[in-house]
Amino acid sequence: MIRLSTKGRYGTRLMLNLALHHNGGQKATILKSVSDQEEISIRYLEQIIIPLKINKLVKSIRGAGGGYILARNPADIRLSEILHALEGSCCLVECVEDDEYCERTPSCATHEVWEEASLMLKNYFENISLEDLVKRVKKKSRKKA
Repeated sequence: MIRLSTKGRYGTRLMLNLALHHNGGQKATILKSVSDQEEISIRYLEQIIIPLKINKLVKSIRGAGGGYILARNPADIRLSEILHALEGSCCLVECVEDDEYCERTPSCATHEVWEEASLMLKNYFENISLEDLVKRVKKKSRKKA
């Protein structure tokens, strides 16, 4: 079974938390707050935030009232971008991205299956924005209340 690592799952939760506090990008969120709300180790969040920052998905704000904000509007950040920053490519097997990985690729019938499935997964994540996830959170909160 193919699974996302905790880095991808927790990083998505971190980004969703920032999106929930977005308010036009005015107020920064400190990682300690995210750590408490999401029940994720602060040390792990400090590691996860680095590739998100490198990939220009978040910005850091220094000084009093500092912390992290989304680099763009939640509607403009795709789940695929987050997962790519944290997990790498969205391929089920190495030969999908690298034809030279396996000498059997040109004659391999399953290669096409892995390629098609990888594309479906990538397209699925590409079609989900952080704003979509915020809407899902709000919908679930209404159902719960």
